[in-house]
This record gives sequence, C-alpha cells and structure tokens, in this order.
Amino acid sequence: MKIGIVCYPTFGGSGVVATELGKGLAQKGHKVHFITYSQPSRLDFLNENLFYHEVDFRSYPLFEYPPYELALASKMVSVVKNEKLDILHVHYAIPHASAAYMAKQILKTQGISIPVVTTLHGTDITLVGKDASYEPVVTFSINQSDGVTAVSRDLRQQTYDSFRITQEIEVIPNFIDLAKFKKQKKDHFKKAICPNGEMLVVHISNFRKVKRIGDVISVFANIHKEIPAKLLMIGDGPERTKAEKQCKELGICDDIRFLGKLEAVEEVLSVADLFLLPSEKESFGLAALEAMACEVPVISSDSGGIPELNLQGVTGFLSPVGDVDDMTRKALFVLDKNNLPRFKENALQRAKEFDITNILPLYESYYTKVMEKSVVPIGV
Repeated sequence: MKIGIVCYPTFGGSGVVATELGKGLAQKGHKVHFITYSQPSRLDFLNENLFYHEVDFRSYPLFEYPPYELALASKMVSVVKNEKLDILHVHYAIPHASAAYMAKQILKTQGISIPVVTTLHGTDITLVGKDASYEPVVTFSINQSDGVTAVSRDLRQQTYDSFRITQEIEVIPNFIDLAKFKKQKKDHFKKAICPNGEMLVVHISNFRKVKRIGDVISVFANIHKEIPAKLLMIGDGPERTKAEKQCKELGICDDIRFLGKLEAVEEVLSVADLFLLPSEKESFGLAALEAMACEVPVISSDSGGIPELNLQGVTGFLSPVGDVDDMTRKALFVLDKNNLPRFKENALQRAKEFDITNILPLYESYYTKVMEKSVVPIGV
C-alpha cells in the first residue's frame, strides 16, 4: 500500500503519533510518504519505504500571511500523481483536512481518485475547531473525508456534540512503541537526581493553561511535606514562568528541576516513581501512556479521554479537575512502598495493550475498508 501522511512536524501529540504510525507502516512494508513543511522531529531513521516531501510556500508582498494551505494542497496533488498513492491520511483537522479536500477535487478533474482519512487528535476539535472563524470549514472538511478516526471515545462524542457531523467516526487509540519505552535501568541517573533515595515525580506537557501546571506544583508541594521527593518538569510553554515563581513562593525550588523540551523522555521516565497529569482537558493522554510504558503509575484528572487509559485504582488514580487534595492523598497512597510495586506492574501491563503492534493492524484494516468503500463502480 502507498500511503501519504500529512501532519505537523512538531513535538506535539498529533505529529508524534503520525510520525510513529508512518514509521511502523514502513517497517511492515508499506510505502509511506510524509508531506509537511519540515522534516518531522521523530522521523529519525532511514528506511527504504519512507519518503519525505517538503511543502514549499513562498512569501510575497501581497500576502500578509503565506498561503500554506494552498501550497499544501498543491504538494498533495503532486505527490499523489507522481507516487501513485493509494490513500491520504491527514492528522489534525486544521488545515490538513480542508487542504486534502481541495487536492482531491483537483485530482478528480484529472481522472484521479484518492480516498482521504482524517484523524482528529483533540484541540483541532475541542479548541481551535470550535472557533467561529473555522467551524464551518472544519465541519465541511470532516464530512467530506472518506474516513474519520478519533483517538478516544470521548473525543468522538465531543465531535458529534460540537459539529454537525454526518460521518461515522472510528475510534483508534493512540499508541507507543513499547520496545522504545521499555524500562531502562539507569541507576546512576536516579542517584544523581535523588541522592538520598527520594521518590521521583515527573510531569510532561507543553505548559499551557489547560495543563494546570500550578496544580502539578501544588500536589508536589503537598507530597514533599510528607515524604522526601523530587519533581522533574519536562516541557516548556507560557505557564513556565508562573510555575517557577510558585516554586520560589513555596520554598521548594531545590527539589524541582525544569528540564525544558526533551526528545528522549523515556530516559527520564525510566527512573520515575509517579507521573502527574492534572489537565483540564486531554483527548487521550499520550504522555501518561509513555509513563505507563516505563512502569510509572499515573495520578490524573478524570477529564476527556484519560479515564479510557488510566484505570482507577489499577494503574493509578483519577481525581476531579482541580482537586489538589484528592490527588495528593492518592499520590501518597501509590508512593507507599507497600503499594508502589503493584501499581508499577499494572501500569506496564496496561501500556502493553496500546503497543504499536496492536494498533497498526487497526489502521491497516481501516485503510482497506475506506479504499473499498471509495471505489467508484464502472459506469457511474
């Protein structure tokens, strides 16, 4: 199968999932063509079945903003024609689904049919897509796709609730490559961070308001009062300065490190004892899955698609959004040395269910279903 994948080439969840999906498909023998404005950050190895096509969009004095969507549609047309693609898979509705619709219409005038699958990842529906400036286009583009998937049942329902969707949405969850996130014994690293055997708590995000970074600091501060502990904050974003100020006000800066953006998060997660994810909204919670793959239990909010991943009392605990005290109690319960081994084992077992080897066949089957449905009978 020849598959075109369109995504954002960034560290964000949709770009990471799209890139890992493409790499996995290539390893199974499919020809995978990435179409985006720069090489995806996770596209880091050579494979005879992997190809990258850069979208070149020019800036002219007439344009206040370069028309990326038009350049993207043109590049899709070119790649579909030249590489004889069987299907286009676009990740994140804006602007990829609308650009794919435009490309499909252009190709149709040239006698070429290309089915399009759109995968919804979260904020393209829950935040950006709801904006009145984009909603009509998002609704139209989703409905004009030949197939639509969402990364959780909650996101599927939110899409139906927020838009006039006539398409059936298939749920295919996010995934991880368990071989990559397999627990690595890096005792020297743990010893450097926690020289006196402290518990190590970790948070990973883009530090936006929706991630409730202040709650991470507050929960840790409460844990810190009860047991020796350290906190690693991985990521960066607009809430970082406020979080650093909060640490100073609480007098716990010596036990918190802000590490910025890291590519190899598994190296940190491999020595962690607990992962905090108090987000106001999460369509799935990919960072939590990565933690669980490293045998790290999760304390999270009960929002969005997180309950579909983090099992209450099994892989960790869920709390109402903003309930710092409840999260603290549950975190201390998990970190109790009599309980922690059980939660660590449960986290790993749950993560195995989302290994890429289990999810890839779901996409392959869905591609086949969409292509068969999209075939135009002779004479029509």
